[in-house]
Amino acid sequence: MERRVLIAVFLSFLVLYGYQSFVVPPPPAAPVVSPASAPSPATAAPQQIAPSQQEAPVAQAAESAAPVSVLGDTVERQIVVETATVQATLSNRGGRIIRWRLKDYRDNRGEPVDLVPTALPADQPTPFSLRVDDDATTNRLNTSLYRVSGAANDRVDVGSDGATVSFEFEDASGLRAVKQFRFDRENYIVTFSATVESGGGPLNPAVVWGPGLGDIGAQVGGGSFFTGNYSQPPQGIYEREATSEAERLASDAIVEQPVHEGQFRFAGIDDHYFLAAVVNSGQAKVEFRSAAIPLPDQTPRPFVTATFTFAQSPKDVRFFYGPKQFDVLESVDRELVRAINFGFFGWLAVPLLGALQSIYGFVGNYGWSIILLTVFISIAIAPLRHKSVVSMRKMQEVQPQMKAIQDRYAGLKATDPARQKMNTEIMALYKEKGVNPAGGCLPMLLQFPVLLSFYSMLSQAIELRGAEFGWWIRDLSQPDPYYVVPVLMAGTMFWQTKITPSTADPAQQRIMMLMPLMFTVMFLWAPSGLVIYWFVSNLWAIGQQYFTNWMIGPPVVAAARPAAERQLKNVGASRTGGASKKS
Repeated sequence: MERRVLIAVFLSFLVLYGYQSFVVPPPPAAPVVSPASAPSPATAAPQQIAPSQQEAPVAQAAESAAPVSVLGDTVERQIVVETATVQATLSNRGGRIIRWRLKDYRDNRGEPVDLVPTALPADQPTPFSLRVDDDATTNRLNTSLYRVSGAANDRVDVGSDGATVSFEFEDASGLRAVKQFRFDRENYIVTFSATVESGGGPLNPAVVWGPGLGDIGAQVGGGSFFTGNYSQPPQGIYEREATSEAERLASDAIVEQPVHEGQFRFAGIDDHYFLAAVVNSGQAKVEFRSAAIPLPDQTPRPFVTATFTFAQSPKDVRFFYGPKQFDVLESVDRELVRAINFGFFGWLAVPLLGALQSIYGFVGNYGWSIILLTVFISIAIAPLRHKSVVSMRKMQEVQPQMKAIQDRYAGLKATDPARQKMNTEIMALYKEKGVNPAGGCLPMLLQFPVLLSFYSMLSQAIELRGAEFGWWIRDLSQPDPYYVVPVLMAGTMFWQTKITPSTADPAQQRIMMLMPLMFTVMFLWAPSGLVIYWFVSNLWAIGQQYFTNWMIGPPVVAAARPAAERQLKNVGASRTGGASKKS
């Protein structure tokens, strides 16, 4: 029985570690060239992307050789679009987004998170670049100066009815392009249309998005052997119309199969907390590319580029470009919430997230909300814990008698048929004492879905990103900077293990005492909100353990009679029975 408990606890550790180590992939080891300068998917070779020192002269030469512009602008301009949630900056050079700052989310410098990486090399595209089959035409579409309409004084304040900004360009060769962006005020949606003509004939341009996402992403904790990965680097993601499950493409999967076609509910790029995706695109083809791009004063960071090709020129195609916040995603499309990687226990993690948000609406602090939700969950599973403790207590009380039975058959081999008699005696003892051998393990196992769902929810919920608890904990999605909560959690785990009824031998008990140490090492770099949950859960379990012990009283351990005494009693009983038969 005790071995089953040990195995159950050990498996829980493996599940927690395995989820972070294998469900969330590590950053790509080998970068792949971006689509701006890449060969075809079948022949693309991994290489490092770096800005060339000759890019500027080459670009100038290409510009001087390009056809003269007949419709466009003469100076480069930047148009700032203000919504309730975003400050977007568009450039009339190529008619592209060059900044996408989220007003409600901050980076580690305290600045609004920018989902467009800053200081990209000159050869890298930015969101809503266009691509056609001819490289020279693609270059003109993305480097020419467009005429802007719908932006008085280079500024647009988006009202409740939305706002539209248009870009137009035409050159002497007959290349003409029109881009139109419609911005919603509240929900991070950009509705995009584009038409391209060359020589009087229409072209179907692909929309290039990336590299993404952002300079910082979701830097949470480390990625060591013990801690697992508490942050997800940028990756490809999509969900087809025919399925109800998001497919996630790490760097190795992108290299193996970069192109995907079909009817998509959504497709794009995401990292731990943010998403850039086309929504309900209809029939489309998406091509992913992974790249490690060196940014100024930084080591190369992994990014992903997505190129979307639609059945015809994009018209009123919706793109979501914002946080993976459940309510926001649900308001755009119900299936979009699957971009949040809650894992196998998402069916339970979603209600837990709703409960956390409801408590936060009253408390106003996510740290205290986690504590209160942990208490409510502990109250809900208190009967299971009580039943587990009572069952373990009964097992502890019959342990001497069960060991005496096992000792009588200790000399028999496992294959000896006589050992079946030992099992029969043990089951008879259980029945006599009212002991269920699975009573201690089963309630613990029933708790695991709740614990793992809570773990998954706290690891993925963007609500905790930048949420301050108080004192020294300034961000519940980040590790405790002074390791105070992990150390307190370790103390409660040792305490709980020490007072839990045990039928194990001393060697097994020493192994059980190692489990708190293993969990402590794992949680040193875990998000502090998650460690607070575990700490409060342990405290409740300790208090309930003492309360249950008070209710059922101290253990009554009946010492097993020596074998000689049992034999004498059996002989006496047989003689008495024989005499009564004779009479």
